[in-house]
Amino acid sequence: MPYFAQHGYASYALSLRGHGSSQGKERLRWWRIADYVADVAQVAASLPAPPIIVGHSAGGFIVQKYLETHQAPAAVLLASVAPSGALPIVLSMAARHPLVFLRAMPTLDMQRLIGTPALSREWLFSSRMSADQVAQFTARMQNESFLAFMDMSLLSLVRRAKIRTPLLVLGAHGDRLTPPRTIEATARAYGTQAQIFPGMAHDMMLEPGWEEVAASILAWLQQQMA
Repeated sequence: MPYFAQHGYASYALSLRGHGSSQGKERLRWWRIADYVADVAQVAASLPAPPIIVGHSAGGFIVQKYLETHQAPAAVLLASVAPSGALPIVLSMAARHPLVFLRAMPTLDMQRLIGTPALSREWLFSSRMSADQVAQFTARMQNESFLAFMDMSLLSLVRRAKIRTPLLVLGAHGDRLTPPRTIEATARAYGTQAQIFPGMAHDMMLEPGWEEVAASILAWLQQQMA
């Protein structure tokens, strides 16, 4: 956010209901993707002008759902869940760590899937991220809605034909959650080309070299706004 503010873009971040300091933590497991889309719409409507929307991972899926029914000057999908859904992510997690997956499902505890430094390193961060940084970021992670996870997997997939907003689709070469083939398929679905960054994993905004990703977004936005 400071990077984009320094380049003339007023930048805002929101905490979805049940996240950060927002209300709704007591019902976290039962919020739907539609609830999160409503949160985005509420914040967007409060701003002086329709905002450029940027979403990472599940946030990218929420951005796509928002754009089904709302207009935006442009949007960026960063290591995003594909419009076809998160089922490949579910299957990959279950295949790589079946016991962890089986423990998570009966309790609807999504945090179990990435809740240790070892697991978050495997799914979210590259080898360039220090152990101290991985531990620091893992300690700040929280649980996620089980119903939202189901919506992304099967129940509320993106109706991409409704989306007319210009999209920038970015991914990371070392991403195990949304690998390059997934990012490239997302880009094709929207009639554009993906940009894949080498040496990075899923959490591109935290990885060493994030400035390159930010600069790419900035250059694309300048082209769109010209």
